[in-house]
Amino acid sequence: MGFIDEVKQKVRDSKKTIVLAEGNEPRTIEAASKITKEGFADITLLGNEDEIKSIASQAGHSLTGVHFVDPKKSELLDEFVDLLVKIRGHKGVDSTKARELLTDNPLYFGASMVKTQKINGMVAGAVNSTANVLRAALQVVGTAQGSKLVSSFMVIVVPDCEHGMNGTFIFSDPGLCPNPNPEELASISIASAQNFQALFGVEPIVAMLSHSTYGSSTHEDALKVVEATKIAKKLAPHIRIDGELQLDAAIIPKVGAAKAKGSNVAGYANVLIFPDLDSGNIGYKLVERLAGAKAYGPITQGLAAPINDLSRGCSADDIVGVVAITALQSQGI
Repeated sequence: MGFIDEVKQKVRDSKKTIVLAEGNEPRTIEAASKITKEGFADITLLGNEDEIKSIASQAGHSLTGVHFVDPKKSELLDEFVDLLVKIRGHKGVDSTKARELLTDNPLYFGASMVKTQKINGMVAGAVNSTANVLRAALQVVGTAQGSKLVSSFMVIVVPDCEHGMNGTFIFSDPGLCPNPNPEELASISIASAQNFQALFGVEPIVAMLSHSTYGSSTHEDALKVVEATKIAKKLAPHIRIDGELQLDAAIIPKVGAAKAKGSNVAGYANVLIFPDLDSGNIGYKLVERLAGAKAYGPITQGLAAPINDLSRGCSADDIVGVVAITALQSQGI
């Protein structure tokens, strides 16, 4: 049984409701049809019901059991206008502006549904940028108590791969933090390790990636990773974290033993922390496109409620997988 199938099993008995904000997007409609047939989550699609059903019918997808909410006509609209004025009024959002946001941008309506606990989580990003999805999430839902940073991770499942956890990894951060400083990079590594443990029930082994291994370079980019590793080890001494490590030293035992002698991570990492957004985003897309890996996410960490992003190159099955993970997060993992 694959990772996503295991997640579906975990959430099936305590079914959660997930809103898909891009309700008239074809891949999203296909995903909604598949999820409803599999029965592991209840789905709400935002948008005009007749338009959505027409698109589904033309593609041969059944939406029986799917719930529809049109933000322009919803009885929840006035409540959400008051909500946005309350939480964004200090930023100049009055009732007119709030109504425009909610009716013109389904991301804000979906985030309001999450904020008020009308539903359990939201997934979007098939047509919206990560910045747009995160903006709505942060402005409406906000950060989790005690969280100083919102970051993201991808679950990467590489077929026929002996590295990581039988080919399964967390890559972080591929979607949100452009150039994290050492403290932020340490925070990302700890949050990612905690999510790996929660998702898989297996010990996270965290590699802080760099173009350098154990001082082979003294460039400031490598030194940033060295400092981040020190901070992470101090903050979370119970987590196996090491760096700086090159990718091959992180996941291949023979290379790790040669380049990073004495490391309790080198060669066996299942959580890969990239030094910046460029490397994280490029890295996961290389593995996805050239190795045929499944890539689920970006999954956010640090928000007050589960709102997750998609790559705009996602497939319907990718959306299904992210919905399953979102449902699991809503159980309080």
